[in-house]
Amino acid sequence: MRILPVGATALLIECPADEVEAWRAELWRRRADGSLRVAEIVPGARTVLLDGVDQAAADLIMSWAPPPPADAASGELVEIPTVYDGPDLPTVAALWSVPVPTVISRLASTTFRVAFCGFAPGFGYLTGLPPSLAVPRLATPRTSVPAGSVGLAGPYAGIYPTASPGGWQLVGHTGVTLFDVSQEPPALLAPGTVVRLVAA
Repeated sequence: MRILPVGATALLIECPADEVEAWRAELWRRRADGSLRVAEIVPGARTVLLDGVDQAAADLIMSWAPPPPADAASGELVEIPTVYDGPDLPTVAALWSVPVPTVISRLASTTFRVAFCGFAPGFGYLTGLPPSLAVPRLATPRTSVPAGSVGLAGPYAGIYPTASPGGWQLVGHTGVTLFDVSQEPPALLAPGTVVRLVAA
């Protein structure tokens, strides 16, 4: 792990991808108990950005013992009813060398976690699949992917919160609203949230 300054009031923690959630959880816990003063904690694929801190916080964080690995089952659980009817299910099945029903069973039984958010408001990058099941993005992205589409790309699963272009392998869809500015918070899926893509 290393900590880099970002401007006058931010720090960037760089760490292995499998440690990001542990650091995010530890930082949120320490902010809640008052031992760390920070305005924003923003996890990424291999980083955690701290905004609204002074540079002395880097020395404080470096003095901590490494946080324990994240518990895969800890965190708020959100179940997303999912219809597994995506056009790329046969492709994913071929890549995994299994029949389509096995793809559906694996996805429906996996406990995912929102690692970080990005791409579009409300889009959570879901981890939980083993590295061996990573799939490539489409060679040519679709010009329009319907809102609620459930897709896979690389090691991640994700749900498109709005219609947009996209290159993920589509395996299903849901009618759940993922982002609504009239709600508080507006995003259903926040970093650390545990997600199950329950077969509908």
